[in-house]
Amino acid sequence: MEKIWIKNYDYFVPETIRYPRISLYKILEISCMRYEDTVATVFFDQKLTYGELREQVRRFAAALIGLGVKKGDRVALMLPNCPQMIIAYYGILLAGGCVATISPLHVERELEYELNDCGAETIIYLDLFHERIDAVKDKTPVKKRIISSITDYMETPVTPSAQKGTNDYYFKELVEESSSEVPDIEINPDEDVAVIQYTGGTTGLTKGAMLTHKNLVSNTLQVSFWGREFVERGKDVCLSVIPFFHSYGQTVCMNFSIFSASTMILVPQFEINMMLQTIQKYKPNFFPGVPTLYVSILSHPEAKKYGVDRIKLCNSGSAPLPIEVQKNFSRLSGGIVCEGYGLTEASPVTHSNPVFGMKKIGSIGMPFPDTEVKIVDTETGEVELGLNEPGEMCIRGPQVMKGYWNKPEETAQTLRDGWLYTGDICTVDEDGYFYVVDRKKDLIIAGGFNIFPREIDEVFYAHPKVQEAVAIGIPDEYRGETVKVYLVLKPGEEATEKEMIAYGRERLASYKAPRLVEFRDSLPKTLVGKVLRRALLEEEMKKREQEKKEKR
Repeated sequence: MEKIWIKNYDYFVPETIRYPRISLYKILEISCMRYEDTVATVFFDQKLTYGELREQVRRFAAALIGLGVKKGDRVALMLPNCPQMIIAYYGILLAGGCVATISPLHVERELEYELNDCGAETIIYLDLFHERIDAVKDKTPVKKRIISSITDYMETPVTPSAQKGTNDYYFKELVEESSSEVPDIEINPDEDVAVIQYTGGTTGLTKGAMLTHKNLVSNTLQVSFWGREFVERGKDVCLSVIPFFHSYGQTVCMNFSIFSASTMILVPQFEINMMLQTIQKYKPNFFPGVPTLYVSILSHPEAKKYGVDRIKLCNSGSAPLPIEVQKNFSRLSGGIVCEGYGLTEASPVTHSNPVFGMKKIGSIGMPFPDTEVKIVDTETGEVELGLNEPGEMCIRGPQVMKGYWNKPEETAQTLRDGWLYTGDICTVDEDGYFYVVDRKKDLIIAGGFNIFPREIDEVFYAHPKVQEAVAIGIPDEYRGETVKVYLVLKPGEEATEKEMIAYGRERLASYKAPRLVEFRDSLPKTLVGKVLRRALLEEEMKKREQEKKEKR
């Protein structure tokens, strides 16, 4: 497709960028050259400058090498937004390792699967997660465990509550006892994988997207150039509440902030009152978020008194931003709200509305520099469609992943001739602005997290009373979507909604667990027996529409 969107770029955004052939770690070194004394992180009032952050990273990298981590080794990282997350992430990269992000929300089953899949022999985690890690220890390749406490970088550190066993180490002790001398490890940015980022993707169970140093450096620079005239290096303050274990949080909050030498206000867990107090105290001017966060602030009766109007730029991603939320938050903050689009397989950002130029409400905006996009038919994926014709969106660019870890068949399905098939049904208008109109696959997005319903189906199929199960995402004003599961029980069995919700919560991360359960005698199916999720969703929408009419 011709890049008709270029004419609508902000004046300072180039059509193409010259990307340095460097490791992702180098963006920290680049910022330290000029901004060594600038505050890099604020965590419960405790600050680290860029110079101090680099020193901690180098010490941790040296400690990992001392523990036997070699180039290409996967090191699992299971931490919330805290200084240790950044130190460990960049320390792994400096040591030549590959970061394997693990969500702190994972239950044992999910944790066991991903640790086995990536083959990590070392894991770094908070002591709060020790029980879960311990439960899967003998079922995974993990040999060394590095335990941290949430207080490690607070004013009064506390020794982690988890007692060290054989081959267990305390994070802070490793850093304090190591030197900052790290041997040079040659990195090939084009080929070497920096991060294995787990995602539901477009089909099947979670898969590890292999993001190279080139992918992540490229996407960091694309984000930087997109907002170049707004960003003032060494002076901006980023409210970092989007989890860094999420690809959006990694690139738009962490890597972009480090490249621009911004101060990151680290928020380990979202809680509306604490977040508003943080805004009031530290006056962030950049707030990357998801619709759920903006809805929470808008719903707070006293949000304005906390200085929300000091926020000058918001970038919304991970889920569609409702039109009313975008308008109302712009009104409340007085700042710019840009909706964008991305997916883990693209590091993740590919599109955004311009910072200063024409914004189209409901649009995901235009492709980034060096990003090619085409819309193809959903039947063959080979026929390119024209303007305003809905089809599957395909993306090609320097930020597109190398493939899925150890999954050649899934890689071949998703990457074809260099094009990433997104699974999203989109249109493009005459100005080059794209719109997501549907999803080819049944991905559920709740609170910014991707959920593949088949995983939920399989959990409930394992219940001894359940004959059939199917999960769908239904509209939710707060979370974007929420999970509902339809169940057909085996003959003679009885169960309650409360019982099944509790069952789901025990076996799924909280954001995946169904909040609604409906029992059915049968489920709608195709002639070949495939359950029609879409029919259930349409039924749900009609029911809601009828309820609205009855209330009028």
